[in-house]
Amino acid sequence: MSPTLTSIAATLAFLSPELLYHGYDGTEGLTGFPNIGTWLIFAVILVPVYIMVIAWFVGEPRDTKSGLLGVSYLVGLTTSMWVGMFFLTMIIGIVFYGGMPEPIGATGP
Repeated sequence: MSPTLTSIAATLAFLSPELLYHGYDGTEGLTGFPNIGTWLIFAVILVPVYIMVIAWFVGEPRDTKSGLLGVSYLVGLTTSMWVGMFFLTMIIGIVFYGGMPEPIGATGP
């Protein structure tokens, strides 16, 4: 390898973390499920969904079989979205931040 190519490769290796990551690191402190956005979504935004599911089993006319079918659809859709976002989060962490996110990978910068 020529000295010019070696110096270019060394320069790119030095600059690539700054170019790719722009100085961003993982969040410090409490990360994951119990952040404020999670409480907002589950306590406020999903109230109509909670009311709908309760109405399937408490309201008139009652059809338990259809209610359970609706609950299984909701569980299936929710599971597919959470699993898909989990894998997408892992890919984004590897590509843009140089490693797996904190609960899976090493903690801290």
